[in-house]
Amino acid sequence: MYIDSHCHINFPDLAARLPEIFGKMTENKVSHALCVSVDLPDFPQVLALAEQYPNVYASVGVHPDYEDTPEPTVEQLVALADHPRIVAIGETGLDYFRLQGDLAWQRERFRVHIRASRATGKPLIIHTRSASEDTLRIMLEEGANPEAGGVGGVMHCFTESQEVADAAIALGFYISFSGIVTFKSAKDIQAVARTIPLERMLIETDSPYLAPVPFRGKTNEPGLVRHVAEYIADLRGIPVAEVARVTTDNFFRLFKIAR
Repeated sequence: MYIDSHCHINFPDLAARLPEIFGKMTENKVSHALCVSVDLPDFPQVLALAEQYPNVYASVGVHPDYEDTPEPTVEQLVALADHPRIVAIGETGLDYFRLQGDLAWQRERFRVHIRASRATGKPLIIHTRSASEDTLRIMLEEGANPEAGGVGGVMHCFTESQEVADAAIALGFYISFSGIVTFKSAKDIQAVARTIPLERMLIETDSPYLAPVPFRGKTNEPGLVRHVAEYIADLRGIPVAEVARVTTDNFFRLFKIAR
């Protein structure tokens, strides 16, 4: 069985066809999915899906790309996370690719999420793009790593260097690969997927975005996460069943979910 550790099935193009989405998950042996929050106004939709479907879990957080949206406080995030179906804080992090200028507000938002993670004991889902140095620095400064009293988490949709992957793993974080790893141009990401410890790996779709080959350019969905697993298994020269088993175990371990 496979698990999609990061998707957005509450987004309109997927929410409109949930029965089909869940049917294709079953066909492709995808047992669970984590629906990830990107802002507070839409969080009730995310939570509702996790409450309605027993194989869906949810997070609470505000994406770093969302500039014109209510700013979360530690207290808000802690209160909203006090629910058995909420298993993570995020997605959060830094993105210097899509937004430029004075991004101090983005860094402060990231700090708020890390503090909420520490307060709740729920791991972080971190998005970082063109901002790895500041991302790692703030993780250290705020004690996101278990050795400093944090909970750890996952670097989702990983697109950074081997050095960033090694640094994140040293801080107790997992590395999650999306359909990007199957793209011909993703040689550096493929190298990371080939070398990091399997015990620190998750797989995801980030759907409705980033559909893996051979579905690139189409709407992505959780059922396609098996193609990520198959590609990684081929990269590493191991059975896909091993990738499925270990990444599934990692998911339940990281998010503290009972089988």
